[in-house]
Amino acid sequence: MKKILVINGPNLNMLKVRDAKNYGNQTLAEIENLIKNRFKEFNFEFFQSNHEGYIIDKIHEAFKFDALVINPGAFTHTSIAIRDALELLPIIKVEVHLSNLKAREEFRRVNVISDVVDNSFMGKHSESYLEAMEFIRKKLKLL
Repeated sequence: MKKILVINGPNLNMLKVRDAKNYGNQTLAEIENLIKNRFKEFNFEFFQSNHEGYIIDKIHEAFKFDALVINPGAFTHTSIAIRDALELLPIIKVEVHLSNLKAREEFRRVNVISDVVDNSFMGKHSESYLEAMEFIRKKLKLL
């Protein structure tokens, strides 16, 4: 069974408290359950942290996985360290965002992550994660 690591960054533990228009109305646990229930052919490990260094450490562990889904949260706009860690990984890497960064504030349009991942999905709340997993499924030829 293929192993998928899903990393969520800062403030994603506060979903349902945050602005539902941008982030949807599901908790992170609800999104994780949605992913697990839809893609039963995969083994998932979920990780969330508000700390950049912990996220980098977890990315370093991703060599033992077949693919990585990452929602770096606000680190998308600022973290060269997370970018560099992602660049090292030879596995499938997909970036996810609940909101559409391109339609938000100017500072959120800066993305230092997108050029080191295989694809990005955003703006569809939890559906963005499902689209990312469909992409991974196709890349791993598990249709």
